[in-house]
Amino acid sequence: METNAQWIDVETSDGKFGAYLSLPRGGKGPGIVLIQEIFGVNQHIRNVADQYAADGYVVLAPDMFWRHGARIELGYDDAGWKRAVELMNATDFATAQQDIAATIKVLRGLDAVGSAKVAALGFCFGGRLSYHTAANGLVDTAVAYYGGGIQNALDRAPEIKVPVLMHFGAADSHIPMDAVKSIAERFEDNEQVEIHVYDGAEHGFNCNHRSSYNQRAAAEAHGNTLVFLSEQL
Repeated sequence: METNAQWIDVETSDGKFGAYLSLPRGGKGPGIVLIQEIFGVNQHIRNVADQYAADGYVVLAPDMFWRHGARIELGYDDAGWKRAVELMNATDFATAQQDIAATIKVLRGLDAVGSAKVAALGFCFGGRLSYHTAANGLVDTAVAYYGGGIQNALDRAPEIKVPVLMHFGAADSHIPMDAVKSIAERFEDNEQVEIHVYDGAEHGFNCNHRSSYNQRAAAEAHGNTLVFLSEQL
């Protein structure tokens, strides 16, 4: 895949951090702030950024763990999981949301985005943050892949004023179907919230670097996401 990608800096009151920017072939398009899993802006997340850039979007993926080390990149072995969980537990969510807000400000300021709309798209840890980003009113729409913990933040449901798409795996060992059911019930009267559940799909089903990768679920979710984004952005 031919890409036009680079790391750029995002300034905050605490310092600056890196974000992976991938541009579409045409150079311009709607924006996506891509929020990582707990494994950093690793090869998989960069691949996802490039994939959505190929689909016509300007994608910016912030390094959410920069306070613990620049561009931490983890794999999916036992050591990677252990370190990833440590980093997630050490992350202050209020500060993380400030970093996302700073990233969105940079994204909206790019000539490549201009007056176009911006979406949040996150996976797992990033899926939960994408939900909060929507609740904070920072984006025009949001997509959350297997957002663990959303079921514990349903008090924010009234703050969701933009279209939101959520993807869950029916066989997710980290997010029980009871949790998905509680989310669906909370949003059943909100026509802007769309929820898809994929049969046989485990947690992380979109990541082809993981044993839980489910090609069909990944393809269906990507297609559903592209249709959704095309309608909202």
